[in-house]
Amino acid sequence: MKFTRRFFIPCILLTIMVWASCKVDKVSPVTESVKDISGTWKVIKATRNGTDITTYNGVDFSQFSIVFKSGTYTLNNRLPFLTDTSGTYSLNDPQYPMQITFAPVGETVIKTDFVYPIVTGVRNIDLTFSANPGCNSNIYIYTLQKVN
Repeated sequence: MKFTRRFFIPCILLTIMVWASCKVDKVSPVTESVKDISGTWKVIKATRNGTDITTYNGVDFSQFSIVFKSGTYTLNNRLPFLTDTSGTYSLNDPQYPMQITFAPVGETVIKTDFVYPIVTGVRNIDLTFSANPGCNSNIYIYTLQKVN
Protein backbone atom coordinates (compact mmCIF):
# COMPACT_ATOMS: atom_id res chain seq x y z
CA MET A 1 0.00 0.00 0.00
CA LYS A 2 2.81 2.40 0.81
CA PHE A 3 4.37 1.69 -2.59
CA THR A 4 1.11 2.42 -4.38
CA ARG A 5 0.62 5.71 -2.55
CA ARG A 6 4.20 6.77 -3.24
CA PHE A 7 3.68 6.01 -6.91
CA PHE A 8 0.19 7.48 -7.45
CA ILE A 9 0.53 10.72 -5.51
CA PRO A 10 3.50 11.92 -7.63
CA CYS A 11 1.67 10.80 -10.80
CA ILE A 12 -1.43 12.75 -9.81
CA LEU A 13 0.64 15.81 -8.94
CA LEU A 14 2.53 15.55 -12.22
CA THR A 15 -0.73 15.25 -14.15
CA ILE A 16 -2.15 18.33 -12.42
CA MET A 17 1.03 20.31 -13.13
CA VAL A 18 1.03 19.34 -16.81
CA TRP A 19 -2.67 20.12 -17.17
CA ALA A 20 -2.30 23.48 -15.39
CA SER A 21 0.70 24.48 -17.51
CA CYS A 22 -1.04 23.87 -20.85
CA LYS A 23 -2.44 27.06 -22.30
CA VAL A 24 -3.87 27.56 -25.72
CA ASP A 25 -2.38 30.66 -27.25
CA LYS A 26 -4.48 32.37 -29.82
CA VAL A 27 -2.37 33.20 -32.84
CA SER A 28 -3.55 36.05 -35.00
CA PRO A 29 -3.18 35.44 -38.72
CA VAL A 30 -0.52 37.53 -40.41
CA THR A 31 -1.86 39.70 -43.18
CA GLU A 32 0.36 39.71 -46.23
CA SER A 33 1.18 43.18 -47.54
CA VAL A 34 0.01 44.37 -50.94
CA LYS A 35 2.77 43.98 -53.51
CA ASP A 36 3.90 47.36 -54.82
CA ILE A 37 5.91 47.18 -58.03
CA SER A 38 5.99 50.94 -58.61
CA GLY A 39 9.29 52.22 -59.96
CA THR A 40 11.74 51.64 -62.76
CA TRP A 41 12.85 48.05 -63.46
CA LYS A 42 15.69 46.83 -65.68
CA VAL A 43 16.47 43.39 -67.09
CA ILE A 44 19.31 41.77 -65.15
CA LYS A 45 18.93 38.35 -66.76
CA ALA A 46 17.17 36.98 -69.82
CA THR A 47 16.84 33.35 -70.84
CA ARG A 48 15.36 31.65 -73.88
CA ASN A 49 14.46 28.00 -73.41
CA GLY A 50 16.73 27.88 -70.38
CA THR A 51 19.78 29.40 -72.13
CA ASP A 52 21.10 32.72 -70.83
CA ILE A 53 20.84 35.32 -73.62
CA THR A 54 21.61 38.39 -71.53
CA THR A 55 25.00 38.92 -73.18
CA TYR A 56 24.14 37.85 -76.75
CA ASN A 57 25.38 40.22 -79.46
CA GLY A 58 22.76 42.37 -81.11
CA VAL A 59 20.49 42.82 -78.09
CA ASP A 60 21.38 45.39 -75.44
CA PHE A 61 19.26 44.53 -72.41
CA SER A 62 20.96 47.24 -70.33
CA GLN A 63 19.15 50.06 -72.17
CA PHE A 64 15.64 48.64 -71.68
CA SER A 65 13.51 49.61 -68.69
CA ILE A 66 9.89 49.41 -67.70
CA VAL A 67 8.33 51.96 -65.35
CA PHE A 68 5.33 50.91 -63.27
CA LYS A 69 3.35 53.81 -61.79
CA SER A 70 -0.25 54.03 -60.55
CA GLY A 71 -1.55 51.12 -62.63
CA THR A 72 0.28 52.17 -65.81
CA TYR A 73 3.52 51.03 -67.38
CA THR A 74 5.89 52.77 -69.77
CA LEU A 75 8.53 51.01 -71.88
CA ASN A 76 11.87 52.71 -72.51
CA ASN A 77 14.29 51.65 -75.28
CA ARG A 78 12.27 48.83 -76.79
CA LEU A 79 13.36 45.26 -76.57
CA PRO A 80 11.72 41.97 -77.55
CA PHE A 81 9.10 41.95 -74.81
CA LEU A 82 5.50 40.98 -74.21
CA THR A 83 4.44 44.19 -75.91
CA ASP A 84 6.11 47.21 -77.46
CA THR A 85 3.40 49.66 -76.42
CA SER A 86 2.90 51.32 -73.06
CA GLY A 87 -0.44 50.96 -71.29
CA THR A 88 -1.97 49.74 -68.04
CA TYR A 89 -1.21 46.72 -65.89
CA SER A 90 -2.84 44.79 -63.08
CA LEU A 91 -1.91 41.93 -60.79
CA ASN A 92 -4.40 39.08 -60.40
CA ASP A 93 -4.11 39.29 -56.59
CA PRO A 94 -2.57 42.31 -54.86
CA GLN A 95 -1.27 40.25 -51.91
CA TYR A 96 -0.32 36.97 -53.61
CA PRO A 97 0.17 37.80 -57.30
CA MET A 98 0.86 34.94 -59.66
CA GLN A 99 -0.07 36.65 -62.90
CA ILE A 100 0.32 40.14 -64.37
CA THR A 101 -1.90 41.53 -67.10
CA PHE A 102 -0.60 44.10 -69.56
CA ALA A 103 -3.19 46.14 -71.46
CA PRO A 104 -1.22 48.02 -74.12
CA VAL A 105 -3.02 51.00 -75.65
CA GLY A 106 -4.83 49.84 -78.79
CA GLU A 107 -3.60 46.24 -78.56
CA THR A 108 -4.71 42.89 -77.19
CA VAL A 109 -4.50 42.30 -73.44
CA ILE A 110 -1.59 40.03 -72.48
CA LYS A 111 -1.41 37.88 -69.34
CA THR A 112 1.76 36.22 -68.15
CA ASP A 113 3.21 34.43 -65.12
CA PHE A 114 4.47 36.74 -62.40
CA VAL A 115 6.99 35.77 -59.73
CA TYR A 116 8.14 38.33 -57.13
CA PRO A 117 11.07 36.71 -55.28
CA ILE A 118 13.71 38.20 -53.02
CA VAL A 119 17.14 37.05 -54.20
CA THR A 120 20.17 37.81 -52.03
CA GLY A 121 18.16 40.47 -50.21
CA VAL A 122 16.95 42.22 -53.38
CA ARG A 123 13.40 42.10 -54.77
CA ASN A 124 13.12 40.83 -58.36
CA ILE A 125 10.32 40.25 -60.84
CA ASP A 126 10.39 37.19 -63.11
CA LEU A 127 8.20 37.34 -66.21
CA THR A 128 7.71 34.21 -68.31
CA PHE A 129 6.35 34.51 -71.85
CA SER A 130 6.52 33.25 -75.43
CA ALA A 131 7.75 35.47 -78.21
CA ASN A 132 4.98 37.82 -79.27
CA PRO A 133 4.75 37.64 -82.24
CA GLY A 134 7.01 34.77 -83.08
CA CYS A 135 7.66 31.17 -82.33
CA ASN A 136 5.45 30.03 -79.45
CA SER A 137 7.85 27.19 -78.68
CA ASN A 138 10.43 29.71 -77.43
CA ILE A 139 9.95 30.45 -73.74
CA TYR A 140 11.56 33.61 -72.41
CA ILE A 141 12.14 34.50 -68.77
CA TYR A 142 13.15 38.06 -68.00
CA THR A 143 14.39 38.79 -64.50
CA LEU A 144 13.86 42.43 -63.63
CA GLN A 145 15.38 44.37 -60.77
CA LYS A 146 14.29 47.75 -59.45
CA VAL A 147 16.72 50.58 -60.10
CA ASN A 148 15.19 53.32 -57.95
